[in-house]
Amino acid sequence: MIRRHFFLFAALGALVLMAVAGGLKIAASAAGQGKAQAQAGAAAARATTVTPLVVAERAFTDRIEAIGVAKGRQSVTITSNTTELITDVHFRDGQRVAKGQVLVDLKAQAQDAAIAQAEATLALAKSNHDRWRALAEKGVAPRATAEQYKTTYDQALAALRVAQANKLDRVIRAPFSGVVGLSDVAPGTLINAGTPIVSLDDVAVMRVDFDVPDRYAPTLREGLPIVARPDAYPGQKSGGVIAKLDSRVNQNTRSIRARAEFPNPDGRLKPGMMLRVAVEHGQRRAVGVPEAAVQFETDQPYVFVIAERGGKLVAEQRGVVAGVREDGFIEIREGLKAGDRIVADGVNRVQPNAPLRLVQGAAAPVAARS
Repeated sequence: MIRRHFFLFAALGALVLMAVAGGLKIAASAAGQGKAQAQAGAAAARATTVTPLVVAERAFTDRIEAIGVAKGRQSVTITSNTTELITDVHFRDGQRVAKGQVLVDLKAQAQDAAIAQAEATLALAKSNHDRWRALAEKGVAPRATAEQYKTTYDQALAALRVAQANKLDRVIRAPFSGVVGLSDVAPGTLINAGTPIVSLDDVAVMRVDFDVPDRYAPTLREGLPIVARPDAYPGQKSGGVIAKLDSRVNQNTRSIRARAEFPNPDGRLKPGMMLRVAVEHGQRRAVGVPEAAVQFETDQPYVFVIAERGGKLVAEQRGVVAGVREDGFIEIREGLKAGDRIVADGVNRVQPNAPLRLVQGAAAPVAARS
């Protein structure tokens, strides 16, 4: 009797344990599904919001880039060819002067006296020459004597011209129109021959000499357009042309020197400024993307392509070969093709293979087809 009750209770206990185990399994399964759903929701919440862009071709200009130093169309340092005192200064620092304008007067008392003496000598020689020539024509005086007085007259005339030339050396004039620089000379200053007085530059048109590798020699020609960008004025561009090409190639650097000219109407550009010169020699079409869409890692450029995996958008990091930069765009020579979708904005927040969420309402703008 007792044995039958024992087996009955044991069976009931087994049934209870089986029921409890089944309930725990169902609860665990439900908890796992809930956790998976929560993780999926969290992953969706962590997706990075980005702006898409459809890659397209655009026009790129082929350029030869070089660096040069600006100089005026004409530049000179005014000096004296003699040692003398300055009596008058006829210019102000930074003044624009005309060709032939007097800049400096030097002391010329000795030259004035020499001119007066030469004029007196010439007057006497002319009087004697005229009198003896008249007598010789009348047959009263020998012609040889008249010829001697003619020689004396010619010598006196030459002496006057020498004295006048010496006087001209005491007046220093501008050899061409331009702008004078800063000067420290003043009346009373004693200058020596060759001592700089002031600089003079014609800056209405600027020049820049620059070296170009000789492999571009077939491309270079006079009249080819150039663009000059001064470091001193970021954003300013001056258009000009190649005016002259050197007749030789530098055998040490294997380069040829070119000289470009461009207008400087406002006079902002000064001789000596550093210029970045770009020689434009043709256009072509290539895939281009905004500079902000390209990242660099140890000099290796890459972009994030918007890829679809399992019905979700993810960021696929893709290395590219970059070309020239122009107007905020980078040429992509390899790694992308027209029609690819890339991340255009928010690139610095994107991780490789990370989920993406596109800006709501974004129509996936296309890279400009200029």
